Amino acid sequence: MAKDTVSVHEPDGVVTPTIARPNNSEFRRVIRVFFGRKIAVVGLALILLLVVTAIFAPWLAPYPPDKMSLGNDLQLPSWQHLLGTDSVGRDQLSRIIWGSRTSLIVGFGAVGLSTLIGQALGMAAGYFGGWVFTIIMRLTDALMAVPMLLLALVIAAVLGSGLKNVVLALSVGMVPIQIRLMCGLILAEKQNDYILAARSGGASDLRIILAHAYPNAFPPLLVMMTIGLGTTILAEAGLSFLGLGVDPTGAAWGSMINDGYKFLMTNPLLSFSPGIAIMLVVFGFNMMGDGLRDALDPRLRGRL
Repeated sequence: MAKDTVSVHEPDGVVTPTIARPNNSEFRRVIRVFFGRKIAVVGLALILLLVVTAIFAPWLAPYPPDKMSLGNDLQLPSWQHLLGTDSVGRDQLSRIIWGSRTSLIVGFGAVGLSTLIGQALGMAAGYFGGWVFTIIMRLTDALMAVPMLLLALVIAAVLGSGLKNVVLALSVGMVPIQIRLMCGLILAEKQNDYILAARSGGASDLRIILAHAYPNAFPPLLVMMTIGLGTTILAEAGLSFLGLGVDPTGAAWGSMINDGYKFLMTNPLLSFSPGIAIMLVVFGFNMMGDGLRDALDPRLRGRL
């Protein structure tokens, strides 16, 4: 962020330039614009609710998520079980609360891993160009020819179910998107005058990338990562629904929908409740991403 220069007059008449404190007006504008989007604030509230629920799941859940009671199976909502019980007597509300932790771990794990790999490769391809660009982008094109969910499905089928394997499968599926966006942003940034000035001043390639190019390319990446969290959680639910997600005995929203769809006519909450949870979480991340996009891009000043 730019700093303002002010002049200080010494007693002997010498004028000494000093550096004032950084101007925080841009940061305040971003905060003001973001919180001026009511729908973005709703999305942020939903995400905060998800985080709080995941952190405090052991205290919020009325029952252990894996506690079975075959004599209390398929119960309708009651004061003892607010959302009823599943086919083996497990409390539905407790499993939804614990499922938020699974979704959050998979979402942040997959997005974090794909961000590290994809953005590093995208920066290398965009900045160095030449044969580096050709090799990385042709491999990216090959991966992008396969839809993300299908690619993750194939990898999960090969590796098997489990939390780590799901995170790895979804990460590989998201890497091509990260590479392409990062490469495009770096290609645009490296043509700017401040990059050319830094290069002519003798700055190393690593310093130019980390200190100049990446910080200016970060806002669109932040928006993409936020929206990508919702996409990843939805993809994890799809894998769990197909039996390729986390351990089937664990609490995962996708597998809960799969377990409950057989009883739609008698107890629809078994499928509807985890489905609504997925819908709200994905909606929250998408709306928060849209709010960040509007706040970080000065060209988007409209109000939703």
